[in-house]
Amino acid sequence: MNLLIINEKEAVDHMQLQFAEIINLLNEHHLLIKTILPPTVPPQVSAIAYDSRKSTTASLFFCKGAFKPAYLTAAQKKGARAYMAESEIAVGTGMAAFIVRNIQKAMALISAAFYGFPQNQLFIIAYTGTKGKTTSSYFTHQVLKQATSNQTALFSTIDRIVGPKPQQEFKSHLTTPESLDLFHDMRVAVDSGMTHLVMEVSSQAYKKNRVYGLKFDVGVFLNITPDHIGPNEHPNFADYLHCKSQLLVNSRICVINAQTKHLNEIYQVAHGTSQPQDIYLFARRDFQPTAPIPTIDFRYQSQEADLTASRFMLYSRTDKARQLAIDGQYQLQLPGTFNESNAVAAALTAGLGGAKKDEIKAGLAKAWVPGRMESLKTEQHGTLYVDYAHNYASMKALLSFLEGQQPHAKVIVVVGSPGNKGVSRRAGFGKALTQYADQAFLTADDPGFESPLKIAQEIDAHIDHDKVAVTIEIDRKKAIQAAIASAGPNDIVVLAGKGDDAFQKIKGVDTPYPTDMVIAKEIVRGLQA
Repeated sequence: MNLLIINEKEAVDHMQLQFAEIINLLNEHHLLIKTILPPTVPPQVSAIAYDSRKSTTASLFFCKGAFKPAYLTAAQKKGARAYMAESEIAVGTGMAAFIVRNIQKAMALISAAFYGFPQNQLFIIAYTGTKGKTTSSYFTHQVLKQATSNQTALFSTIDRIVGPKPQQEFKSHLTTPESLDLFHDMRVAVDSGMTHLVMEVSSQAYKKNRVYGLKFDVGVFLNITPDHIGPNEHPNFADYLHCKSQLLVNSRICVINAQTKHLNEIYQVAHGTSQPQDIYLFARRDFQPTAPIPTIDFRYQSQEADLTASRFMLYSRTDKARQLAIDGQYQLQLPGTFNESNAVAAALTAGLGGAKKDEIKAGLAKAWVPGRMESLKTEQHGTLYVDYAHNYASMKALLSFLEGQQPHAKVIVVVGSPGNKGVSRRAGFGKALTQYADQAFLTADDPGFESPLKIAQEIDAHIDHDKVAVTIEIDRKKAIQAAIASAGPNDIVVLAGKGDDAFQKIKGVDTPYPTDMVIAKEIVRGLQA
């Protein structure tokens, strides 16, 4: 946390925004309802915040989300001179006020302006998809990091890298952070010499206007299956698809996995704002679309994939694809054919970002992702795999691959599902376990404000108990221990969902958690002793 505070101070010491600039920007986007500008208040701010604990002298405070008047009072005591909200707030009397139609949109616009529109100084590649966006982002970052001499930033579900120094890398709390934090980190990246940025963009980022007004150089749509549908997220699949598709509306160049479901709808969204020459499609060599679509620009073919690595060939099929000059054989040190489509997306986007074929090959050959297919081979308890697989699509891809590699092995899975979001995942886990697992240990995974036992029982309700032996053990460490102890020398144990995550989110608190792999290694040492 100290790093963030230091970086923020460095980034904003020279920042200032005039009230007139704020008014003009809000009016330009038809967001301003009313201004209150007391003559005693100086007409500019030199800091912005949405957390009263981070408010400072001469700051503008955004009243957003689950707002309480006490937060504004606290910000005012720390020196805030102005606030922005969707209605007047009595405790803000005496402060300058900007009353707006949508606080999230307004905060995004003002944050970008306050930090000097840093997005204009970065080549930004953005990924969305139900699965694969983190892996694709890491692959792309690894390639461009080498191609740009370590001048590529990364904003991912796992890590945020805002500069070339080791201390400029820290853990993420959201796939796509609040707009103020997003533009702040872009400013830090630019000031640290970064020229490129690879980032994930979640459907929630568009649902909650965290990326409002932000344009990307390259936007990638990997795939879509039902997910993030529930009371606190998307009300239905149509809304989920609409929000994900907005990435293409806001991208100069669009890259689409032609094998995604709803391809025609997704392509039409891209075509609505981009010319055909700025839309690239890719797919497996043997894929045949069921409906007429434009010529697929890139095809790829798996050559070999086992539990340690994979190789594939990439072929260009159109003139615009050939201009990138990235045809050839590529190798990954991550196992699984399901990683190859992510690697193709990374090769294509890195090429669009200026990387040459040799740089792409070298970067992909040593790319890795924290918490993705990390393995540990034991003498008596099989091989353990830690993977972030967190919905039906990713779980199916992982388990089907492992089953194909070791068809006679018993597959044992430890999994839970987050609370207060992604409710549809629970049925999906039950379905995937029924299809591919022999034994399942249902446990806690960021239960939030829900009962982890209730979540486990909801997953269990979708499992065919004639095919899968189920144990509910809410203590995740105990569940992992029981799973490993039950495995034989040739079995597979999958610890799914948390990946490299070092916290359990419990009742609003990030509770430290050693990570699945750390716990697994500790348990294996104990069993072998």
